[in-house]
Formats: sequence, C-alpha cells, structure tokens
Amino acid sequence: MNLPNYITLTRIASIPLLIWILCSPRFSDHNGEREILASTVFVLASITDGIDGYLARRRGQITTMGMLLDPLADKLLIAAVFVTLVQFNPVLVPAWMAVVIIGREFLVSGLRSIAASEGFTIQASELGKFKMLVQIISVVAVILARRWHEWPLGSVYIFPVYWIAWLAIWFMVLLSLVSAGDYFIAFWSRIDRQSEKRRRRRAFVLTRRRKNDVQTV
Repeated sequence: MNLPNYITLTRIASIPLLIWILCSPRFSDHNGEREILASTVFVLASITDGIDGYLARRRGQITTMGMLLDPLADKLLIAAVFVTLVQFNPVLVPAWMAVVIIGREFLVSGLRSIAASEGFTIQASELGKFKMLVQIISVVAVILARRWHEWPLGSVYIFPVYWIAWLAIWFMVLLSLVSAGDYFIAFWSRIDRQSEKRRRRRAFVLTRRRKNDVQTV
C-alpha cells in the first residue's frame, strides 16, 4: 500500500458516510446542515479522484491495486450517490436518470475490460473529464436544492439553486449519453484495427504455410 492507494480508499470509505448523512434522521431538515455536510463530503471525495492519480504518476507509484481500486471507487461513488439522490430528491432525480448515468459507468467499465483483454487501453477523453466537473456541480446543486430553491445574495441578487440543479442534472444526462457514445466509437475503431491486424497476420501465416508446402512437395 502507498499514499495514492490510501487516498483512493478514503474515497471508498466516504461512500457509506455520504449515504448516512443523506438518509439519517439525526440531521435537521430546517437549517440545511445535512445538505451542506453532504455536499462537502461529496466534493472532497471527488477531489481525491484527481489527487490519487496525480500522486501515483508523480511518485512513480502506479500499482496493480491502484489501477483496480481507482475506477472501482469512482463507479461505487457515482452509483451510490445517484441511487441515494433518487430517494433524497426525486423531483430533480427520477429513477430513469440514475439508470442512465449509472448505466454509462458500467458500459465504460465493460468496454475498458474488453479492451484490456485485447491488449489495448481506451484513454479518458476530454469529454469524460468535463463530465466529471458537471457531475460534481449537478450532485451538489441537487443536494442543496432540496433545502433551498434560491439563495439571496445581498439585497438584490437571487442565486437560483433549483434551476441550476435542474439544468445541471439534465446536462449531466446528455453528457453521459454523448460520452458513452464517444467511448464506444473509440473502442469500436480500436477493435476494428485489431481485427484487421489479425486477419492480415492469419492471411500471412497461411500464405507462408502454402509456400512451404509447395517447396516441400
């Protein structure tokens, strides 16, 4: 175990804490302490996703355990938070949205597993990284929107928390679908190339065998 792996484990450990905060009756629904605490835990957990990878590359501590734990922690965090949000704020996060967002994560994981078995990797695209940022904004906004529809800023401006959450979660669904298509296209093009290489190699081997058979005769 090294420092990056310990940081990844803290992300996994934050999942039951986050679920408990969102679902526990111990927190008051009047002063917003539940929403603020849950948002803080989720943001800190999401930040560790970038920190562990950066430290692993910087310190030369990329390990097999880290390569297993990091994507697992991401998928568990996303699945847990969106399933919980269906119960916590069903007005903004209906069940079908959670299915789409979580399904995208399983699809990408499946494609990466197949790619690894075929001997190549699918790198995270810029679209996928942007999706992570939208994901953080949408989750935090949805959590806060359960308590506040808007925040007054000074005596004039009103911060529309509810409408930001509504726009962010719909944008999140759209990005999930688009980025899933992006990963699938990248995977399919690599698989096509791999298949073409295999066909050429097989044709080359068969040609050599025929030539050897002719020479033997």
